[in-house]
Amino acid sequence: MNPITQQEINKAAWGACDTFRGVVDPSIYKDYVLTMLFLKYVSDVWQDHRTRYQAEYPDAPELVDAMMQEEAFVLPANASFDALHKRRFEAGNGERIDKALHAVEEANGAKLKDVFQDISFNSNKLGDEEQKNDILRHLLEDFAKPALDLRPSRVGALDIIGGAYEYLISRFAASAGKKAGEFYTPAEVSELMARVVDPQEGDDICDPTCGSASLLMKCGRLVRERSGTRRYALFGQEAIGSTWALAKMNLFLHGEENHQVEWGDTIRNPKLRTSDDMLRHFDIVVANPPFSLEKWGVETAENDKFARFRRGTPPKTKGDYAFILHMIETLKPGNGRMAVVVPHGVLFRGSTEGKIRQKLIEENLLDAVIGLPEKLFFGTGIPAAVLIFRKRKADDSVLFIDASREFVAGTNQNVLSEENLVKIEQTFRARETVDKYAYRATKAEIVENDFNLNIPRYVDTFEEEAEIDLMAVRKERDQLQAEMDGLETRMQGYLRELGWT
Repeated sequence: MNPITQQEINKAAWGACDTFRGVVDPSIYKDYVLTMLFLKYVSDVWQDHRTRYQAEYPDAPELVDAMMQEEAFVLPANASFDALHKRRFEAGNGERIDKALHAVEEANGAKLKDVFQDISFNSNKLGDEEQKNDILRHLLEDFAKPALDLRPSRVGALDIIGGAYEYLISRFAASAGKKAGEFYTPAEVSELMARVVDPQEGDDICDPTCGSASLLMKCGRLVRERSGTRRYALFGQEAIGSTWALAKMNLFLHGEENHQVEWGDTIRNPKLRTSDDMLRHFDIVVANPPFSLEKWGVETAENDKFARFRRGTPPKTKGDYAFILHMIETLKPGNGRMAVVVPHGVLFRGSTEGKIRQKLIEENLLDAVIGLPEKLFFGTGIPAAVLIFRKRKADDSVLFIDASREFVAGTNQNVLSEENLVKIEQTFRARETVDKYAYRATKAEIVENDFNLNIPRYVDTFEEEAEIDLMAVRKERDQLQAEMDGLETRMQGYLRELGWT
């Protein structure tokens, strides 16, 4: 048997969405498809392992049962995908699936606590009872197809399932409009951010607005590729319940068991705290927060018990600096470093934001500003920038990179190629001025610019036009005029011959 490929699994999983298309909006059905993929995988792993143990210990069913209770996920008998699939023609599919998910939650304790509470297959979002039952029957049949047999003995490495989950999330993001930014950062942007913060073995890595956790997992993957171990810890917080659930499932499907991802508002109620109720500190903090969020929690900022806004309170209708200040406050004092995606207004807007920006520069925390191309992010065409901060720097310079003009153009979405990523990373590492692309600014230069970080103030991308040789142009004009005069004379001759003049 030929090994199953990532592409085949991706295609089969995306095909399972056909049941919903034209009936339910993608922003709604994504949660159902992704949750069903999780349940199908857990069920297939459970059955695969039970089959193996039964073959190894045919005369010891009690031993087999005991070994199954030690599995990474415990699956109650009536909560498996197969049990649901067998009853698909009966009424009540939505209620049965919800009960099965609740039973899986209960059986796995803290590991899956509350993960499925924001996702109801019995919701009227899927139509009336008859339509809902029919849709869910088709969904169960889609996932029962041989192409979505997800047993480890068939698909091999765990990463292929995680890859399928990530693939579906990216496809949903492409069709979700503005809501896409709530749960997904484009893969190449996540890759760039992971490379510049340079995660190492043993690091604690945090994303305070983690979405579906793709950015966190990019950092983890870099550590695994370099060290061959999972000696790191992932932390996150996500405000939207259904997106938090996606993150939890995503992490488990990628084998990321060493994580703590909390559900809640990072600004109003940061949940990643120490035993003495202080903000927890991390080696790396990365995030793609919502751009210029209104109602971000300004009413609680002035009395913030963690003193996150001592450099100033961001405007009540623009929360960009609220997230930046939170992230800085959670960096470890020694080697702490962070990367955050921001709209360009963060670089130059005045008033309170300008004062906060000035203090961050005066404290020598800003390390680099990387300008990105437009149309990279789902749901918005505006260009963004990545800000890099460090708690400890070698000097007080700031590197500006204008990577906005180098990308692979797409119809709806632009992307950064590997070549583009390598150029940005190498320029960032070298920290040297590159004509038309990067500039290493001194603190004095930034002060001279009134702490304005607008990239064109530092990186001159103006292309001079070639000098025009006026004598050569005049000579060419005279030659063309002579040719025109000759053509005109010949044309008059032809017209006389024809008797037209």
